[in-house]
Amino acid sequence: MKNKYFGTDGIRGHVGKHPVTADFMLRLGRAAGVVLANGGSRSVVIGKDTRISGYMFESALEAGLAAAGANVALLGPMPTPGVAYLTRTLNACAGIVISASHNPFYDNGIKFFSADGEKLPDEVEHAIEAELDKPFTTVSSEKMGKARRVEDCAGRYIEYCKGTIPFEVSLRGLKIVVDCANGATYRVAPAVMRELGAEVFSIGVEPDGLNINDACGSTSPGFLSKAVLQHGADIGIALDGDGDRVIMVDASGAIVNGDELLYIVAAARQDAGQLHGGVVGTVMSNFGMELALKKRDIPFMRAPVGDRYVHKALVEKGWTLGGEASGHLLFLDRASTGDGIVSALQVLEVMVEKGQALAELTTDIQKMPQVMINVPLTGKVSDLESSDAINTTVAAVESRLGETGRVILRPSGTEPLIRVTLEGMDKDLVQELASELADVVKSELGA
Repeated sequence: MKNKYFGTDGIRGHVGKHPVTADFMLRLGRAAGVVLANGGSRSVVIGKDTRISGYMFESALEAGLAAAGANVALLGPMPTPGVAYLTRTLNACAGIVISASHNPFYDNGIKFFSADGEKLPDEVEHAIEAELDKPFTTVSSEKMGKARRVEDCAGRYIEYCKGTIPFEVSLRGLKIVVDCANGATYRVAPAVMRELGAEVFSIGVEPDGLNINDACGSTSPGFLSKAVLQHGADIGIALDGDGDRVIMVDASGAIVNGDELLYIVAAARQDAGQLHGGVVGTVMSNFGMELALKKRDIPFMRAPVGDRYVHKALVEKGWTLGGEASGHLLFLDRASTGDGIVSALQVLEVMVEKGQALAELTTDIQKMPQVMINVPLTGKVSDLESSDAINTTVAAVESRLGETGRVILRPSGTEPLIRVTLEGMDKDLVQELASELADVVKSELGA
């Protein structure tokens, strides 16, 4: 069954346009309360990032949940993985995050977590959507839910993050720049690093409701690169607006993406005899990472794009490490969902244990040149496979790239875009062919 509202990462869109409206969120809160709370006394926790529309949607969800008889625990600004963690530790029946992750401030969305702090399975999303189609009803007054503010949630989450690396691992002597993207981690991420002993320089920690992800954070790591050089830091950490992604920067200002970070931790755990199974990437994972893992005899498999699909593959395989080049990494022996702070700590632990700089840890992985061009979508996604012009161009491009090249066309799960991605040995050829293919896709489906 195809979802009506849920995409690959919850419900997301432009604020004020259906379904990202206050009235829809009111109905969504009631539907979620009916399906997830089942009229019980356990609460649903709600956290949010720093975008201005979060206030409106928080109130709407709270009202809808109360109308269904569900109690609500309000966390305020809290990273997405922090909400997942607190959903478990507060014994809630579900968690809700109001966030559009790495998108601009004028977008927003809703993510759900189960009582175990994991993304909802498809059948539960279907049940919520089915409830949304029913008339809005309110339980009797004596059964209505109550709401409360959780005052110590930041401190709880900070201690949890610190506990994901061994007690004896100290960050003393390290100078770290942390870019919080003016998002949900602006208080907790610098505190975690400082309390572990690092000298911390914080940027992107002045949210005003409008500047989240604005030329900063993991989607614009050049801002961090400049700051690392300016402060003479050993390393830089860039998080996204809701804190589930991380990109890092070495002492020279070079950007280290999610594929490289995943390889660093996998290789270190293999060396320590602590790697259980292999690594799950996605169809977008760089071929260079696959080759580097192969040299170490570390099994590797590709899942569809989206952390929920990486998570599903890891669970099915019984493995613990997976992720995407975007920095959405999963360490299932440390966290139930992607966590930018926890992921950064896994890399910092390797640096400390091996006594090596970040640049030294990336020497064994040689990324293939990869180009991605986003084409705004106005046509139907279904036309992507049926277009003769696109199919003919793809075949011609694949022929020119040869056996070491790859072509990937896919619709974004979070924005109205077609992502045109090419990978190959020759950087200039990859760029040329990517532009040619993007032009064809634009003429067929784009603006």
